[in-house]
Amino acid sequence: MMENKRALIAMSGGVDSSIAAYFMKKNGYYCEGTTMRLYRNEDIGRCDFRTCCSQKDIDDASEVAFQLDMPYEVLDFTMDFREKIIEKFIRIYENGGTPNPCIDCNRYMKFDKLLRFAQEKNLNYVVTGHYARIEQDEKTGRYLLKKALDNTKDQSYALYTMTQSQLAHTLFPLGSLRKKEVRALADELHFVNARKHDSQDICFVPDGDYTKFMEEYTGRHYPAGDFLDQKGNIVGKHTGAVRYTLGQRKGLGLAMGEPVYVCGKSMDKNTVTVGPESALYTKVLIADDMNWIAFEDLDKPMRFQGKTRYRQQEQWATVSPLENGQVRVEFDTPQRAITPGQALVLYDGDVVVGGGTISGVLPE
Repeated sequence: MMENKRALIAMSGGVDSSIAAYFMKKNGYYCEGTTMRLYRNEDIGRCDFRTCCSQKDIDDASEVAFQLDMPYEVLDFTMDFREKIIEKFIRIYENGGTPNPCIDCNRYMKFDKLLRFAQEKNLNYVVTGHYARIEQDEKTGRYLLKKALDNTKDQSYALYTMTQSQLAHTLFPLGSLRKKEVRALADELHFVNARKHDSQDICFVPDGDYTKFMEEYTGRHYPAGDFLDQKGNIVGKHTGAVRYTLGQRKGLGLAMGEPVYVCGKSMDKNTVTVGPESALYTKVLIADDMNWIAFEDLDKPMRFQGKTRYRQQEQWATVSPLENGQVRVEFDTPQRAITPGQALVLYDGDVVVGGGTISGVLPE
């Protein structure tokens, strides 16, 4: 066995990471499994199994590791998760943005904390069940992050923060597979989680009521305030500005003769502005905290395809560097509900060029 064929398998308890572990063992790697305990169910007042990193997930991961004859342990990252993920999540909402904690979890937990742990144990790679691909560019030597072959499961959008060092020491065995193939193999292997549902929600807010979670976690109450129309007239009362996100239509409780959508918020004034759907469309955004993968840095305006939401189809845009490390992105056509706090991810075909955090939108 080659010395560098040593891998740490990040086991979420789901079917994908279990099959990733199976493939690594099959390919002759020495493997150790681990699950990150990121929170305790009682800490968030929940006992819901349709999340990741719950006690049920740990039990399932442990059983698969046993079946694969693989050492397994649970790592307690609860304090780090609280600081880096949960508290940032709350801070962004309180500042009027809409966070993406799964991207932050990849950034600060899976490919930082976990990779360091692997290196301490003389394990060369971290392996996950993500649907994405990593390849090395023969001309430049840079590691590239690419879309999965199964477009319906592609997770490259949530991985744009990965560095060259992280990409060099990460393996995604499922990048060339389809989900139905993974489930069929898990069934064939009689894995306990072969038919387990994929986690759909934010792991620490499994019922989707993030405002209730924030109030319970912080002890703060988010007070009611005014709904405004685009002219600044009061048109109703809202139940707390943090409860609303750009583009939202449902749950507003407003009768204005036509459908209206959230098209702006002022956290300082605790107001939520509503308007017609046409008011949601803009072409220009500013993004910061950029991470470039395909090259070292952006030094001139370039054309890429970009998207501002996970499920969105990429759209053509001109990306221009700004002096302070930010970028200005002008889409060819107006985009709906570009939301501060969400990720902008740029593509060149199936290659992730890089990405950053949307900090605001600009008038054309």
